[in-house]
Amino acid sequence: MKFDADLTACADLVRRADPDRFMAAMAAPPPARRVLFAIYALNVEVARAPWVTQEAMIAEMRLQWWRDAMDEIATGKQVRRHEVVTPVAGFLTPDLAAQADEMIAVRRWDIYRDPFEDEAHFERYIDQTSGTLMWLSARSLGQADETVVRDFAFATGVANWLRAIPDLEERKRVPLLDGTADGVRALAQRGLERLQRARGQRDAVSAQAAPALLAGWQAGAILTQAARHPGRVAAASLGTSEARKRLSLMLRAATGRW
Repeated sequence: MKFDADLTACADLVRRADPDRFMAAMAAPPPARRVLFAIYALNVEVARAPWVTQEAMIAEMRLQWWRDAMDEIATGKQVRRHEVVTPVAGFLTPDLAAQADEMIAVRRWDIYRDPFEDEAHFERYIDQTSGTLMWLSARSLGQADETVVRDFAFATGVANWLRAIPDLEERKRVPLLDGTADGVRALAQRGLERLQRARGQRDAVSAQAAPALLAGWQAGAILTQAARHPGRVAAASLGTSEARKRLSLMLRAATGRW
């Protein structure tokens, strides 16, 4: 597996900014890593764009830059030269690039301090961030049922969101519609239901696309913890030890049972 300078930069960006997805990509077969590192690097750039400045207009402009880049891929225009955009353009089809635009647009919520409007708004945010990211990765690798991938990605997104709650609250955001213990428990349970539904249809995701779902290897454990002990969300104590985390990833990768 040969990485050019751009893909090496993508991998290093993911390693520094998103270590869990870096681990998941490294657990994937070598050919899949090229796709995963490029798309995960895109996600890093997009996810952090709203947070690098306190000026809303500048944050909007940064997101628009990425939306314009995806539009170039989607419409067949000349694609700008960039260490992330260039490799991503080699993997995303025009249709997937258009979906990537949705993943970027929904990040406008991160710029401002307004709460989610309702449950549908929250679920759309999780689906267009976590769901679209995993779908772009899976479909770029092989055949997969989009509904199954998005169910699994919803569970992954909720698990990651629950772990991010303390940081989001520190940044003066309102991350949950119902932050009570019952509200957290109900959200975690919805995630577990989507997780089980996806796992019940593993055959709908090809072996080639399956490495994209390794990024959700911790979701079941985290959601179960939150459902049983919702206080762990505020205490920022969701998750397992580093050794156990690595072992579980190795087992998922070896068996293919995401």
